Amino acid sequence: MPKQLFVLSAPSGGGKTTVARHLLATFPNLRFSVSATTRMQRPGEIHGKDYFFLSKDEFSIRINQGDLLEYEVIFGNYYGTLRSEVRRILESGESMIFDVDVKGALSLRRAFPDESLLMFIAPPSMDALEKRLRSRQTESAEQIALRLERAAMEMQSVDFFDEVIINDILTQTLDRAEEVVRMHIDT
Repeated sequence: MPKQLFVLSAPSGGGKTTVARHLLATFPNLRFSVSATTRMQRPGEIHGKDYFFLSKDEFSIRINQGDLLEYEVIFGNYYGTLRSEVRRILESGESMIFDVDVKGALSLRRAFPDESLLMFIAPPSMDALEKRLRSRQTESAEQIALRLERAAMEMQSVDFFDEVIINDILTQTLDRAEEVVRMHIDT
């Protein structure tokens, strides 16, 4: 059965955004699910394209109105998927790619079990993940330590995913992700 919702998850720094960008460039009919967040906008990020940047009050209103399919607090910031975006894509017959944390991926699977394919992008090792996080130079040492702690917890959830792709050699990772989508997308 073809899938419409391709859900990528990985620890922070695992490479899910790189994989998502590659898949979007490879499959022109694949749409990106733009998540909502309360975290600060990073340089180069565009509201409505990378994230919907909301205040904590705006996010709370959306939660109370049932506008979020799933949400979670990560490192003090809210992240979530707007129900209206997913419905719009499903109704259009298009396919969507998600770049979400493990809990978000599992929530999407519960909400849309037949339409979802979950892919976990795993680092080759925790040491490699730590090097990637440090090389980004976007977080403090304390934030990196928190991300590594969370990564260890997220790695325990890989058995709930349909595909686990080890992101060691980027070209092989991208080829495998492309192969998985090609097997399941309705063209």
